[in-house]
Amino acid sequence: MLKGKTVVLGVTGSIAAYKIANLASMLVKQGCDVHVIMTGNAVNFINPVTFETLTGNKCMVETFDRNFQFNVAHISLAKRADVMMVAPASANIIGKMAHGIADDMLSTVALACKKPIIVAPAMNTQMFENPIVQDNIKTLKKYGVRIIEPAVGRLACGDSGAGKMPDETVLMDYIMREIAFEKDMEGKKVLVTAGPTREAIDPVRFISNHSTGKMGYALAKIAMLRGAQVTLVTGPVSISPPPFVKVVNVVSAEEMYDAVTSVFEEQDIIIKAAAVADYRPAEAATEKVKKKEGDASISLVRTKDILAYIGEHKKEGQFICGFSMETENMIENSRAKLVKKNLDMIAANNLKESGAGFGTDTNIITLITKESMISLPMMSKEEAAEKILTQIIQ
Repeated sequence: MLKGKTVVLGVTGSIAAYKIANLASMLVKQGCDVHVIMTGNAVNFINPVTFETLTGNKCMVETFDRNFQFNVAHISLAKRADVMMVAPASANIIGKMAHGIADDMLSTVALACKKPIIVAPAMNTQMFENPIVQDNIKTLKKYGVRIIEPAVGRLACGDSGAGKMPDETVLMDYIMREIAFEKDMEGKKVLVTAGPTREAIDPVRFISNHSTGKMGYALAKIAMLRGAQVTLVTGPVSISPPPFVKVVNVVSAEEMYDAVTSVFEEQDIIIKAAAVADYRPAEAATEKVKKKEGDASISLVRTKDILAYIGEHKKEGQFICGFSMETENMIENSRAKLVKKNLDMIAANNLKESGAGFGTDTNIITLITKESMISLPMMSKEEAAEKILTQIIQ
């Protein structure tokens, strides 16, 4: 996703500087051209050679370093950057950036950079909570700088409180959101359902299916990276939700139905990737099982049909995409579902094909609309999510 992108990392004097070595490595593995600028104090915590080894680029420290190719280095870096992140950001660099002070290489590049800038404050709790620092942070926000709120925990000085720099995976998430994709879904509200539902038979047993939620989570993540405002309604799964997404956790089909129908009218795009259980135990049957242990006969009733409801109550301009899991007659059955439930598109796959369906990291999907049919080869679920969303917005 980040191949060919240029990221400038600014590192200041903080014990958290060691985390940026891992971040730089993560970015390089994604195909990024990474450039690191360090303040004079930062070199007391981590050696510039570390970053040069990881990135293959000279680590800049001195503004007037004579050992470089002939160009104005701070302007050159500022122009090449797709995003700049200052992490860890000391109170000193935050104050400089807020007031336009450029007296070293890092502050000079930051002042010259017209691309998005992300700042991750890291300092002692008393310093972070100082009204002057808080005012400087508000000033940066006013100028469009994105601030990563520090974590709360035990700091290197022994104090506990706000001021701890988040893990490098969090920093990576912010960079990904900024530059992984063009923001061709900005302004769109997207609702995605994912995972299975569970229908309780008794306090121990339930009816469910093999859905892992991976496809729905991939759709929510890619839609977010493309600029959409995403709501993810998810059944019980064992994977972490994507960042910057509103997550609504549910268990039963009834809960998912209520969660979806309460917000779907506000959405521009609705994608039902959840594998909702079609049946639930009738209440009387559930009571019978509780009273007569070992009785295998359970009366079942159908759960509410989420797709049928939103298809019937679809608003003008909304786009509804469903999923179809078939073991035979995939195209015919999927087309029938498309028409019956008033969908705009259905993503169909054959559960008999290796690499498709539940429990895999890949999928083989056919995208069906009233006018067309596009067969996609086997690809990762994130790649499939990109293709699905591209077809939707086209």
